[in-house]
Amino acid sequence: MDITFSAEELAFRDQVREFLAENWTEDLARRIRGEDEEFKAAQIEWQNKLNDKGWLAPGWPVEHGGVAWSVTENFIFETERSLAGAPDVVPFGLKMVAPVIYGFGNDEQKKRFLPRILKSQDWWCQGYSEPGAGSDLAALKTKAELDGDDYIVNGAKVWTTYAQYADWIFCLVRTDSSGKRQDGISFLLIDMKSPGITVNKISSIDDHHSLNEVVFDNVRVPVANRIGEQDKGWTYAKALLAHERTSIAAVADSKRRLRDLRKLLSEEISGGRPLLEDVQFQNRLSNTEIELMALEYTELRVLASTADGKGPGVESSLLKIKGTEIQQAIQQMYMDLAGYYSGVLHGDETAESIGHAFGHDARKAYMYGRAATIYGGSNEVQKNITAKYVLGL
Repeated sequence: MDITFSAEELAFRDQVREFLAENWTEDLARRIRGEDEEFKAAQIEWQNKLNDKGWLAPGWPVEHGGVAWSVTENFIFETERSLAGAPDVVPFGLKMVAPVIYGFGNDEQKKRFLPRILKSQDWWCQGYSEPGAGSDLAALKTKAELDGDDYIVNGAKVWTTYAQYADWIFCLVRTDSSGKRQDGISFLLIDMKSPGITVNKISSIDDHHSLNEVVFDNVRVPVANRIGEQDKGWTYAKALLAHERTSIAAVADSKRRLRDLRKLLSEEISGGRPLLEDVQFQNRLSNTEIELMALEYTELRVLASTADGKGPGVESSLLKIKGTEIQQAIQQMYMDLAGYYSGVLHGDETAESIGHAFGHDARKAYMYGRAATIYGGSNEVQKNITAKYVLGL
C-alpha cells in the first residue's frame, strides 16, 4: 500500500483544512456540545455546511448525491476533520438507513427519502434493540400485522439514540413467527409523528440524555414504507450493521484523542517529571498507538473494498472489536491521568482552580464508553462472526 500523498492529494488536504478553518467555528462547537434543541440545530447546521460543499455523503452513489472521493481522499478528510475537533455526522440517516434505501429500496423510496436525508430535513433513529433482544437481535418481538394497505405495529424498542429529536425511525419488526428466528423479520420506515408512538427518556450513566425507549401501540405504517420483501428484513439489517460497525471503529477520532492525551501527559508533573516519562504510561500509550496504527490499515483495506463497489464484509466486525477496545483503553488512560479530579462535577466553578478542567469530560467519556463494546452487536458476538466466517470454525 502506497501511503505517500500525491500533489493532488496534498492540494485536497489543504482544501479540507481551509474549509474547516472557515466553517468549524468555536460557536458551532459550543452549541454542538450543548443539550436538547441547541445540539440538534447546531448539528444540522454543520451537516448543511458539508452538504453545501458537496462533502456530506462519501460512499453514497454519485447519482444519489454521494461524494466521488478516492479512499485516500476519504482518509484525508476524516483525519483533518478529527484533528480540527469537528464531529462526524449523525450516522443513523446518512451512514445507516441511507445505504439500505439506495441498496434495497424501490425508486419511489429513493426519491422520497434520500434527498431529505442529504438536506438534514429528516432526523432518523434506529429501532433494533428491545428489552429482551439486544445482541441476540433475532429474538425481537415487536410485531407488525398486515391490515389492508397498512401494518399494525405493537411492541417496544430500547436504547434508541436521539429518538427525542427524530422525525423517522427505521425498525425491524416480526411479520412471521413460524420459521427460523432470522426469518419472518421485516424492515419498516416509520414516521415518528404516527399516533400511538411514545418516547420515554433514559438517562445514561454519564448523566446525559441521548437514549430512549420507543413504545408502539397499534401504530399504522403503510406497506409502502417497507424496504424490500416482507420477511426478508434480516438480510437488509445485516448490511446496515456492517456499515454501523465500520463507523463505530472511529479511528480518526481515536488518533486525535491520543494526540491530546500525549500533550496532557507532557504537562502533568509527578515526582518532578512529566507523566509522559513514566514507564508504565509510556508502555500503555505506545501499545495503544501501535494497535491503532494497525487498525487504521485494516480500515483502509475495508474502504478500498467498498470503493470497488463491495459492501463492508466481515472485516467490519474486526474493526468494531479492536476499535472499541482501543477507545476504552484511551478513556482509561484519561481517567488515570485525571485521577481524583475526574469526580469534579460539570458546572462546578471551582473545577479549574482545584484541578483538571478535563476531569469531568474524562469521567463522562469513560462512563458512556463502557457501552462501546456492547452496542452495534457486542464484541463477543463479533468474535463469533469472525471465528465462523474468517477462521471457518
